[in-house]
Parts: sequence; C-alpha cells; structure tokens
Amino acid sequence: MFAIFKREVRSFFTSPIGYLIVGSFLLLNGLFLWVFKGEYNIFDYGFADLSNFFLLAPWIFIFLVPAITMKSFSEERKMGTLELLLIKPISVWKLVLGKFWGAFLLCVIAVIPTIVYVFAISGLGMVEGNYDLGVVLGSYFGLLFLMACYTSIGIFASTLSDNQIIVFLVGILVCFLIFNGFDAASSLFSDGEMQQTIQSFGAKAHFDSIARGVIDTRDLVYFISLTLLFLYLTFQRLKQLPR
Repeated sequence: MFAIFKREVRSFFTSPIGYLIVGSFLLLNGLFLWVFKGEYNIFDYGFADLSNFFLLAPWIFIFLVPAITMKSFSEERKMGTLELLLIKPISVWKLVLGKFWGAFLLCVIAVIPTIVYVFAISGLGMVEGNYDLGVVLGSYFGLLFLMACYTSIGIFASTLSDNQIIVFLVGILVCFLIFNGFDAASSLFSDGEMQQTIQSFGAKAHFDSIARGVIDTRDLVYFISLTLLFLYLTFQRLKQLPR
C-alpha cells in the first residue's frame, strides 16, 4: 500500500497537476474571501470569523476533488497498466487505500496554507485573538472528514470509465448530491421533522453540525461509513474488471 501511496503522491508533484489544484483552491478562496465583493467577502461580512471560508470550501472541493481523483484508475485502464497492478502480489484493498490516501494527502496539503486565515482573522477583530477556537478546529475537523468522503467518491467514479471527462463529471454529480441533494430535497416538505430526517442523510447537515464545534459520534459515524462504503464499492468494481 505504501508503494502505491508514494507513487500517487509522486505523480501529483512531478507534473503540474498537484501544483495547479492546490494553487486553484487557494486562489479561489483568496479571491472570494478577500477580493471579490459579495456575501463571502470577510470585509463586507462585518464579523471577524472564518464561517464564510467553511461555507465556501466544501463547494470548491466538489470540483477540485474529482479533478484530483479522476485519473486514479481511469488513466491506469486507458494505459493498460491497471491489469499489471491487479496481478501484482498486492491485495486489491491495499491498491484502493494507496490511491485513496495519496489523493487525500493532496487535499490536506491544499488546506494547510489556509491556517494563515486564522491569524488574519485574529488580527482583524476589535479585540485581537477574539475568535472561537473550538468552532475553527471543529470546522477544520469536519472539512477533513468531508474531503475524505469526496475522495472516496472520486476514487470510485474513476473505476467506472477510462474517459477522465466522464469520470470527472460523475464525481462532481455524486459529490453534489451527497452534500446538497438531501438538503435541497427536504425543502419539498413542509413538515419540520420530515425535513430534518431527510437532511440527516446528506453530508451538509453533518458537516454543519461538526463545524459548530460539537463533535457528535453520529456525525463521525456518518462520514466514516460513507467513506468506507465508496471504498468498498471501488474494491468490488476492481474485482469485477477482467485481469
């Protein structure tokens, strides 16, 4: 597994892909949070906190994570190297996990520089350092779980076709439906209890719950289960491919 992991990380940073994806994430966040006028602009928002960043980041990752993962297995299939990987003395699970952790690490690397925003917010408040550290840590924690979920979805999508454009679009669609689809569907019902029940199936409700700084085991179980589900589907899909 570690050999696959190193191979994935090396492939990201020996080509412009890794730098482009990390740079795109930071650029888009920087522009929306600090430059462009609008609801996400921190200066227009009037409060020195990072809530706008954690509202924006999940939507940006809906596009960036499928861009990271779209080549994971589709490129291997197109080049004919997937068969070689599958006949090597390495289990399919280790192959899947190696690909998953390699792509997930790139997502984490993209998020790390945003810690600078915490110091910026600390200095912008009327009282320096007057921000809720628990909420910030909870939001970052929730974002990591959400990225893991997106990554597993993208890895699974990459097994469906050797066409990376199709894989990219499928990854975006599934990530969008998982994150916002249930929340949108709940608006079709007027009953508040029914709305909450439907929202609980979506990732947005669980992400928002963790982002409030309260770590609920139900939220952790949701993200871990969803991530493992798509990794298992990836495993099953690879086992069905001809060797």
